[in-house]
Amino acid sequence: MRKWGVVLSLFYTVIVLGLIIPATSLLVDYHSPFSPEFFDSLKDFYGLWFTWFVAVILIAGEAILLFLTVDTSRKRLKPRTHIAVSYTVTAAFFALLIFAGLSALGAAIFSDHFLTYAWASDTEVIGIWAGLWLLWGAIFYLYTRNAPIATTRILSWLLKGSVLELLIAVPCHVIVRRRHDCSAPIATGFGIATGVAVMLLCFGPSVLLLYKKRLDSYSKCGSS
Repeated sequence: MRKWGVVLSLFYTVIVLGLIIPATSLLVDYHSPFSPEFFDSLKDFYGLWFTWFVAVILIAGEAILLFLTVDTSRKRLKPRTHIAVSYTVTAAFFALLIFAGLSALGAAIFSDHFLTYAWASDTEVIGIWAGLWLLWGAIFYLYTRNAPIATTRILSWLLKGSVLELLIAVPCHVIVRRRHDCSAPIATGFGIATGVAVMLLCFGPSVLLLYKKRLDSYSKCGSS
């Protein structure tokens, strides 16, 4: 199962870096996807620190959740360690989803002016995301401190959260594109990409969990 964890992690990395990031650039750019202008903008998009900031969170978080799931069947680690790490990673993803959803909504309401005030500086962007991260971490802790949270439940929450975020980001993107806003599609495109990335992220650990359950059922049948 560990080898499958590595394969799924590499596959998810390729999806994020090779598909989701170009798709986000395509959502933001008004040029044709086969034009030289689009490839120039895509190159600039890969050069942004924020692009790699989000990509690292997604890829590293997916690998952590994935290998926590794999290690559960191979090593008898203390459950509290698993729960604490799961809180941290899940809170980071929810912070991304909330930040992306609010950004898309703000861009749809306030047009290009939203980025001028809400995304005024790099420090402000990281500060807002970090605050949401701490908030969701506290919520998860208070809500589940007396009942250990299962990985399947975490993935269910993330999947539902990503669907809800997409239901906000997609209509907002349609609004800003029809208005032909200049900068607002950056926020809405980021919202769509984040929702899709988190949704796809959920399927990696889910696959190994199903695989583990099937192996456990085989072992129980053999022992009986």
